[in-house]
Amino acid sequence: MQDSLAAQETVLVGIVRRAHGVHGAVVVEPLTDNAERWQPGSRLLASGGALGAAGRTLTVQRAQPHSGAALVWFEGVEDREAARALRGCKLAVPVSEVPPPEEGTWYEFQLFGCRCRDAAAGDLGEVVEVLEDGGGLLLVVDDGERRLPVPFVAAFLRRVDVEAKEIDLELPPGLIEACASRS
Repeated sequence: MQDSLAAQETVLVGIVRRAHGVHGAVVVEPLTDNAERWQPGSRLLASGGALGAAGRTLTVQRAQPHSGAALVWFEGVEDREAARALRGCKLAVPVSEVPPPEEGTWYEFQLFGCRCRDAAAGDLGEVVEVLEDGGGLLLVVDDGERRLPVPFVAAFLRRVDVEAKEIDLELPPGLIEACASRS
């Protein structure tokens, strides 16, 4: 029987980095600022690591902050060996459980696959990667022949429609030629 959580489109919220102690705790690198993800009773789809692609649903028993990460105990993970088996697992939630973003903001996962067009240069390709460079987000746009890092800043954005998977830009002259690299 297929798990109903596993059958849904999901969003990555954390990665299990390692076992902690002897009572089944794991250190999770959170990829969300939503602390509710780690509340008791929260269900997460775990895949990858020793679990492989099929994965399984894990329920949070308890959690606490731990050195910039989260220390998490899952129901049924009672000892160090069971915790070790989760190392490298990706933890996800259904898209339907992600609250809508504030007006004028977008989640990174919504930007992947968006087709980008520049007012002067036309079609640039689609977003294949989102990078944080310390000065903000960069969209890596690929058209099959070149990869172009595009600063995701209000000054260059004309329209973002994540439902239609479209981003219209007005890039400064010379940016494309200066920043594009051949794939």
